[in-house]
Amino acid sequence: MFINIQGGISKICLHSKRYPTTCSVQILTSSNSLSNMLKPILHQIGAKRVVLASGSPRRQELIQNLGISNVQLCPSTFEENLDPSLYSFSDYVAMTALGKVREVYERLSKDDATKADVVIGADTMVTMDGQMYGKPKTPEHAFEVLQKLVGRTHTVYTGVVIKYHEKEVKFTESCKVHFGKATDAQIQAYVDTGEPLDKAGGYGIQGLGGNFVERIEGDYFTVVGLPMYRLSVELCKLFDYHVE
Repeated sequence: MFINIQGGISKICLHSKRYPTTCSVQILTSSNSLSNMLKPILHQIGAKRVVLASGSPRRQELIQNLGISNVQLCPSTFEENLDPSLYSFSDYVAMTALGKVREVYERLSKDDATKADVVIGADTMVTMDGQMYGKPKTPEHAFEVLQKLVGRTHTVYTGVVIKYHEKEVKFTESCKVHFGKATDAQIQAYVDTGEPLDKAGGYGIQGLGGNFVERIEGDYFTVVGLPMYRLSVELCKLFDYHVE
């Protein structure tokens, strides 16, 4: 079965919905299709110094697929210690992304040689039953989290901030993810790959973790960690090109 996501930008090929270990997920991404969204402003943003407030090559590649080939990585030193009780899930990831972006922008602005024009940051969180699940710190923790997620539906929130000099845009996208059933042995086999340790909720939908996913409701790229369509729309707006 093929599922089109975002108007043909990507396709997911699910060979089995019932058995996660036999399900293979193939992501087909067209760089030309993605970059077309920003084509009207590429002559402007291509002349800017664009920085991603992250150390994630995965997010860097997604932004490069938009046509911004010169985006640079700069991991933020922002201490991600906001009190979850003070925020909704949506606001929590957006405010964390804001902290990352402002820290990187201010640090790079101290030297004209490193000063950025545009800084983009994102934060992703998995939530279920009122609980937030970030990146597990140990394989044992990853196993516990995945045990809770299998056979159930959770929501992934990704908050994004774009800072273009003094202008700031902040937004959050969410996506419901339905996990199929899996045995403890299947979960442990995935944990043993090491992939869960640097992924919110202990899995990467674009990697081996996609084998647990039965279906999603929303933007696939929100689960990956950077909602591409919304990012494209907001970047266009910042450069005075409005998508009606």
